[in-house]
Amino acid sequence: MSEFLKGTGVALVTPFDKDGVIDYDGVTALVNFCIEGNIDYLVVLGTTAESVTLSKEEKKNLVAHIVKVNDKRLPIVIGIGGNNTAAVIEEIKEVNSSDFDAILSVVPMYNKPCQRGIYEHYKSINDNTELPIILYNVPSRTAINMTAETTLRLAQLDKIIGIKEAVGDFSQILKIIKDKPADFLMISGDDSLALPAVAAGGDGVISVIGQGFPVAFSEMIRLGLLGETKKAFDILYKLLPVIGYAFEEGNPAGIKNILKQKGVCEDAIRLPLVPISSDLETKIRGFVENY
Repeated sequence: MSEFLKGTGVALVTPFDKDGVIDYDGVTALVNFCIEGNIDYLVVLGTTAESVTLSKEEKKNLVAHIVKVNDKRLPIVIGIGGNNTAAVIEEIKEVNSSDFDAILSVVPMYNKPCQRGIYEHYKSINDNTELPIILYNVPSRTAINMTAETTLRLAQLDKIIGIKEAVGDFSQILKIIKDKPADFLMISGDDSLALPAVAAGGDGVISVIGQGFPVAFSEMIRLGLLGETKKAFDILYKLLPVIGYAFEEGNPAGIKNILKQKGVCEDAIRLPLVPISSDLETKIRGFVENY
């Protein structure tokens, strides 16, 4: 059922103009750039989309535009998460499920639930949607880690098909891969660890840098899934510097500047995030020009 989400998904940025308004021409260019670069699926309204700064109306219009531009060429995963379980369920009920292939839902942030609370949060979502659910564990943002044990327990629920794991602890990733159900997806949420995770038995990545270098990054993951690890790691080692640059001064400021250097969209960003420094921009420009 979830085979179509193997490979490389990209967590799309939201292009803005200099006044901070959504740049729909930039959105169109980005979606087409990713599709033409052989990306396997699109992720909308993730953290990289600056979704917490978008109004409800902006989210609705942005998603509708992406769905229209995509025109069913690739599967689309929509990010719907938060720390109010009832509100998350209500938001899920408001989306047109026929437009999306799965939901990506982050571990509740700020209120720091215990593992039982995390389980019950996701179980409630599982019981109130028809769409497949991808869990998203990112302790650097949520201030709480969902353990491998909780993930594996949730993997038994009928709508939960996988996890985007960005824990940064490779031993936790290995625990999940070792004991997960055969059809449960272990998707990396860390660009630098994605290929090692695939080599260990993972299923791919939801990537930030993949939208800046879609051809190379998706080929790297594809080769990894085929077991051609030498060729895959050669690509990773070439991309490692720019992966570092993308996160050096925060996401999505870095990837937006990469996309600017590529001529895809501008690098405008909404407060409280700010554009990258001129020093980092110089490093990114040098990498893009010489890659």
